[in-house]
Amino acid sequence: MVATLIVIAALIVVLTLLNLKTSRSDGTYMGRIHPFRKLMFYIMPTRSESIVLYDDYASVEELERYLEQVNKRFHVDVTHAIVAAIANGMKKAPSMNRFVVGRRLYQRKGIWITFSMKRKKLDKQAKLAAVKRLIPEDQSFFGLCAGLEENIKVERSDTKTYLDKELGLLSKIPRPVLKVGVSLLKWLDYNNLLPADFIKNDAMYTGVFAANLGSLGMNAGYHHLYEWGTCPLFIMIGAIEERPVVVDGQVVVKRVIPLRFTYDERIDDGLNAGLGIKGVVDALEHPFELLGCVAADGSDDHPIGDPPASKPIPAGCLGADGFDPKNARAHAA
Repeated sequence: MVATLIVIAALIVVLTLLNLKTSRSDGTYMGRIHPFRKLMFYIMPTRSESIVLYDDYASVEELERYLEQVNKRFHVDVTHAIVAAIANGMKKAPSMNRFVVGRRLYQRKGIWITFSMKRKKLDKQAKLAAVKRLIPEDQSFFGLCAGLEENIKVERSDTKTYLDKELGLLSKIPRPVLKVGVSLLKWLDYNNLLPADFIKNDAMYTGVFAANLGSLGMNAGYHHLYEWGTCPLFIMIGAIEERPVVVDGQVVVKRVIPLRFTYDERIDDGLNAGLGIKGVVDALEHPFELLGCVAADGSDDHPIGDPPASKPIPAGCLGADGFDPKNARAHAA
């Protein structure tokens, strides 16, 4: 009887200590949040039952002209611009850079973006790779593109990446053992005991996952959110298309990039999600101002989304003088 009581007491102590651990290597615990949002973690404990779907687009006239000019200085394509645009959205709406783990809300440390790519360019049979990258707050578009090119070179070389090694090891483990192992890792994550190196190298421990299906000539779909990792946002980008839109009361045909967003509504409300999406669209529609890096001498290099005072953020964009979030309006879906 005494031994049983000791075991029960020990379990209570362990569980209490685990409950008190709120620190994580990848996020800062947000203890003071609205009671309703805190209750959402119990009403909707998984991402699968918490998803919200958004449909938007970005006009590409300026972007195509911009990419043509920037390519005279360094290699860049639509995928580079999309990653930069996502970084702008995360910077301008930092509340979207959050995640839920263990029924708790965390502000992510740093802007981490994961995007998918073919291991062999234009090869339909090639496997997909997930590239995860940290985007510093002060990084320029030039610096981002240089870093992405290094990642892409590694993924398209014969070098085995961390993910290759991880998947290779897991594929050799018997199913019953693997099932227990995955459950153990999820338990460690739930209790903030997962090693920092594991989190840093896993592509699904990220702020947003982007898939540019347009690079394969495909339309964009709505993607689910994974229960593995901490990714609360998924963006699907479709092939450039012509679409009728209303401009100053007139219907005109524009070339646009379709954008489809899936996000975990537990991290923040629809207004801030809309602002984050607007930040993405802003950067794609105003690349000369928000991305810069056109001048051959690098004189117009600046942090993504933060041009110098001499070249202010265009009116109507997030961060512009006089911008009113209440009057911000996304494109008609």
